Amino acid sequence: MLDSVLTADVPLGPFEGHLVPVFSAKGKSSKLHAHLRCPRLRADGAVASEAPLNAATITRMCSVCAHRGDWDRPDSGVGVFLRALGGYFGLLSKLQEYTEANPDDEVTQEDAEGAAKVLRTEPVPEDDETYDQDREARDSAERLRDLLLTHWRDAANSLHLAESVVAAFPWLTDWARPKVAWKKDYLQTLRERAGLFIDAAGLVEAAAATSLEMPELPTGDEAFRAIGDNREIAWRLRSMWSQWQSAAANAWGLPGDHLVTYHAVGGINSRRKGYDEARRAADRLLASWEESARQAARTADTTAMVTLTAQLQEPEEEDTYAQRRHERGLLGGLDRWTVGVLLTHLTGADWGRRQLTFRAPQLIADQLLARTALVCCEPEPAVPDATAATGEASLLTPGVFDDTAVHQRLPLTAEHLRLLRTAPGSEDQLYTVFSTDTGTEVLPFKELERRAARGWRGVLVASSADLPASLIDPWSKEIGERPEDLSTRWRDRMREADDPLFGERLGLAAGAERAAWLVFSDRPWAREFNLRLLAVARGVPDLRSLDPGYDRAGRSQSLPSPVWHGLLAHGQDLDLEPFEAPNDSTWKRSGSGIPLGVLAQVQIYTVNADPRYRGKGHSPFCSHVRERGVVANDDLLTIADLLGDTKFDWCSKCWGYTVRRLTDTQLAHYRAAHRLHDIARQLDPGRGGYDPNRLGELVEQLVELEKWDPDADDRTFSEDSSRWRQVVRELLLRARSARPDQP
Repeated sequence: MLDSVLTADVPLGPFEGHLVPVFSAKGKSSKLHAHLRCPRLRADGAVASEAPLNAATITRMCSVCAHRGDWDRPDSGVGVFLRALGGYFGLLSKLQEYTEANPDDEVTQEDAEGAAKVLRTEPVPEDDETYDQDREARDSAERLRDLLLTHWRDAANSLHLAESVVAAFPWLTDWARPKVAWKKDYLQTLRERAGLFIDAAGLVEAAAATSLEMPELPTGDEAFRAIGDNREIAWRLRSMWSQWQSAAANAWGLPGDHLVTYHAVGGINSRRKGYDEARRAADRLLASWEESARQAARTADTTAMVTLTAQLQEPEEEDTYAQRRHERGLLGGLDRWTVGVLLTHLTGADWGRRQLTFRAPQLIADQLLARTALVCCEPEPAVPDATAATGEASLLTPGVFDDTAVHQRLPLTAEHLRLLRTAPGSEDQLYTVFSTDTGTEVLPFKELERRAARGWRGVLVASSADLPASLIDPWSKEIGERPEDLSTRWRDRMREADDPLFGERLGLAAGAERAAWLVFSDRPWAREFNLRLLAVARGVPDLRSLDPGYDRAGRSQSLPSPVWHGLLAHGQDLDLEPFEAPNDSTWKRSGSGIPLGVLAQVQIYTVNADPRYRGKGHSPFCSHVRERGVVANDDLLTIADLLGDTKFDWCSKCWGYTVRRLTDTQLAHYRAAHRLHDIARQLDPGRGGYDPNRLGELVEQLVELEKWDPDADDRTFSEDSSRWRQVVRELLLRARSARPDQP
């Protein structure tokens, strides 16, 4: 294994002297450790302290901890810097690999020349007596070629990783320059050897084939009658042309493959009359296409060279294909033809910034300009903007992230967020940010990236991981451990309105339980993670702003499901009967006209509030929408909207919507309203009547409820407060009139 231990000679730049948390055994000369869990530190008697990050501290570092590089929070500036240095993928490791040939699997110059010579010769026919020896030699040569290409790709990727770290932290440039030069020299050696297998003329012919327009297809040729009618013949020949061009676009020469002609006669019984004639006609047609490509290549001016600058596209993390390509390295997603052009016509490269310079014939240049999926080319060489690359605004220094006092914070840039992405778990956090345009906001990482890419100017205040443990730990203890059987805790229960736990399923406490308990047993860390996200998200004015969107596979990148359940309650748990207007119908339930008060603006989230637009409305937790939580295009209503409109068409399975969890004040009013509504039903003979022996108790409850203010958060005497007292007094009058002895 390569040695990636941080050493005292590594420049620390602006992080020189930055205080980092350390642990050590008692004694002035004891080693410093990054964690109590370090296997070389005895936890009993360990002393926690802070030490300045400098040469003296690095010298005292435990070799295990110095290798890992996580001496501070991973999402802090110094944490990102040290992680970029240490570990297998860090700069210290990458500078030591691919600087010279590995004796165990080296492909020498002589080996490469011999293998290339074998592959350039025509293969012998199968009926030749030397066929087996020729096949074995060709297989061996192909293995050497593939091994050499793999070494070249890996070396290029290693150089890219090393140079990208140096570009991000430019104070490392002078220190790393000699080591980077060794890597560049070895990469050039590998490229020259791999280039022996490439035929430059074949690349031009392949480019010519790709650029040809589809000729007139011989659909009326009697030789193709075995295929079918004219429509079937045309379809198969178009498929054959498309396959031939696709094969040429991914080859180092004209494909000339019999598999191409299969698209003309594939699936047809070989014993059918006319099959052999159709197969020979397809071979002739393929030969004519290849001759046209050769003619186009011969007539093209290959002496006029064009200079291009190519930008290798960085794979997007949410794309599954891009993830596989990222695992294969910088050049892993390039097709075979583009790799051949790289090996043959590359004249310069800035691997750290993914910029490559080519000088190639016009035909090849045209094809490079047309391929924009993985390589974006420009007809003129781009001049690197040194000020943009190393300017003060893009440097990662203390204060960019949340590792200084808030008044010392520096504006975020897209480059800063690219570095923050390397910190474990950074993409899953919620971030409190501030800008002069929108003030203080809570944003997911993806939205933060999108804004920075558009030039947004703001600072990062804190992430959900930065919430103080002095708040999170007592809250977690208050919630308690998860019961063995959650169904007994959360089963549907009918409670009386005067039960102290009535409506508990709508409250904040029930939401915290769901966020803490709905985790897998093998992920105990998820409990605290969910609670931190929940604590930050509770202050967001509109939960739809927490939707970072979908990845290319259609998967939501939203908050974890337990956190959504901590923020929202199911619609069926909300009973609005007390707030509905009274009616005399014997078929409909009758409300008591109690004012909503503080409940009026409680948020309701639904997938669709307009049945004329997308049909029934579903809850974000409904299985019809894959229980995905709230997304940006959901509809936002309030409880007042639910009472004011009867045209909603809700899903009968999920109730159609979710309710933002009630604060303690809102839940108290919800309970008081249900108590009042329950008394109103008892005093109404048409709705069940009352027990004469309980009239005194009902009067006492009404006297108590008369003091309740439905707008407790409003210091003014509101219309809802007046309406509340009016309902209570009417019920008091009714109760007292039923008891003449009641004063």
